[in-house]
This record gives sequence, structure tokens and C-alpha cells, in this order.
Amino acid sequence: MEPQNLTGASEFLLLGLSEDPELQLLLFGLFLSLYLVTVLGNLLIILAVGSDSHLHTPMYFFLSSLSLADTGFSTTTIPKMLVNMQTHSKSISHAGCLTQVSFFSLFGCLDSLLLAVMAYDRFVAICHPLHYPAIMRPRLCGLLVLMSLLISLLDSLTHCLMVSQLTFCTHVEIPHFFCEAPQLIRLACSDTLRNTILIYSLGAIFGGIPVSGILYSYTRIVSSILRVPSADGKSKAFSTCGSHLAVVCLFYGTGIGVYLSSSVSPSPRKGAAASVMYTVVTPMLNPFIYSLRNRDLKRALWRIMSRTA
Repeated sequence: MEPQNLTGASEFLLLGLSEDPELQLLLFGLFLSLYLVTVLGNLLIILAVGSDSHLHTPMYFFLSSLSLADTGFSTTTIPKMLVNMQTHSKSISHAGCLTQVSFFSLFGCLDSLLLAVMAYDRFVAICHPLHYPAIMRPRLCGLLVLMSLLISLLDSLTHCLMVSQLTFCTHVEIPHFFCEAPQLIRLACSDTLRNTILIYSLGAIFGGIPVSGILYSYTRIVSSILRVPSADGKSKAFSTCGSHLAVVCLFYGTGIGVYLSSSVSPSPRKGAAASVMYTVVTPMLNPFIYSLRNRDLKRALWRIMSRTA
């Protein structure tokens, strides 16, 4: 087959999760419901934090930023999949594919960095409670989110430039429901050794550093909590970071699970099905995890719903 550069390709084919027409109708209803719940849940978190002055604290500022990133993360992949299911089309333009790669990398990296920032916030709150207001000032909080965004933009730009330089054969079929850089590298006709090394290096840097920060923060947090003499004090300290720890485990656990399943399973479709967990399910569950375990947030959400009613 004739090789061509990505910029010269007219379109790619996203094979999706299934070719069965009856199953596609079921999947359309399921993913539309999951997407609406994801967007509604995360927007409610943002509205609750913005409308309640009691929630104008660093922890809730970071939470609203995470909710915004989760909304973008889901919006990058699900709407295009729903459109393809509705129109019975599998095509995606080269510009659309590059856009998905860019925004998927952007919001995925931003999620990871924000979780690390939130771990640092919990570390300061538990290990240095008396200095917390002086350390976590609004200027520092804004700077941490801005730096996370700039680093994520750098990661996104690197992925976009890397994929745009790949050479493909005609009629490229992607065994996934969205364009992902590792999948495109596997399908390229040109030598991809440098691209493979680069993408693993990016993963190690932009994924490994936040994970290291989270592990360090929670090591110090656990060490500090164990020194608390009373059981009630330990329980209160753990409750302040329980929701964040659950979200961290869900985000990285599903990501690692998808990587392992794609490495072990010979079927690319099974890897695509497994990736639903971290692209769809995780952003949907985050608002529930935080709201169910947080009385202040539940009160703010109840006020919003009462006003709407």
C-alpha cells in the first residue's frame, strides 16, 4: 500500500467497540447516558464551589479545576463516538484525529497533575495545619493550576507534533473508538522506534513525576496521622483525604489496568473496551466520590437543586 503523511491522508476509520447494529444501538444509549451524567455531575461541582462562599478554599478550587478537566477529558472522545454510531459512519478526518490526540493528552496530563497538586494540598493541611493559610494562599493555588495547564499544553503539543510526522499507509483502520497516539504509532508504516521511545519518555516524565509526588505526600500524611494519639483524631484526618485517595486509585488503577490488558490480550478491541473505564467511567464517578463523602459539598449541591426546583 502507498505510504502517505498524516497531513496528506483524507481520513481514518475508527472501528469502535462493536460492528453489531443491535449492540451499537444499546451502546449509543449507554454512552449517551454516561456522558450526560458526567457533564451534569462535574458542572454541578463547579457551580456548587462557585456559588457557595464557604467552599472558596484551596481544596475546592482544585476540585472544581479537576471537574473541568474531567468534563474536557470525556468530551474529547465520547461525542465523536456517538456521532459515528448515529450516522453509521466510522470515519474521522486527519484534523479531527490530531485534535483528539492533542486534547486527550492535554486533559489526561492535566488530570494527573491536578491530582498531584491536590495531594500536596492535603499534605500541607494535615502535616502543617497551623501554616496552611500562609502556605496555600490564593496566588499560589492559581499558580499551581496555571503551571499544571502549561505543562499539559507542552505534553499535548509534543504528542501532536509527533503524530503529525508519522507516515501511514492508505485506509488506516484504528481498532479503537478514538484516536490515541500509541495506536497511531503501531499503525504507522515508517520506522517508529524514536516515536516509541519518545512516548514512553513522555509517559515516564508527565506520569511518573505526579505519581511520585502523590506517593511522597501520602507517605508523609500517613506518618503524621499515625502520630495522632486519639482514634477520633486519626479518623478525622483520614476522612479529609479519603475522597482524593479514592479518585487517585481509580484514575491510576484503571490506567494501569488498561495498559496491562492491552499488553496481555491479543485483541485490540478488548483493549478499547477496557479503556472505557478511564475515559468514561472515571470522570463520571469522580463527582459522586467527592459529593457523597463531603457534607459541605452536599449542602451546596442541595441548595442549587432547591433553587432550580
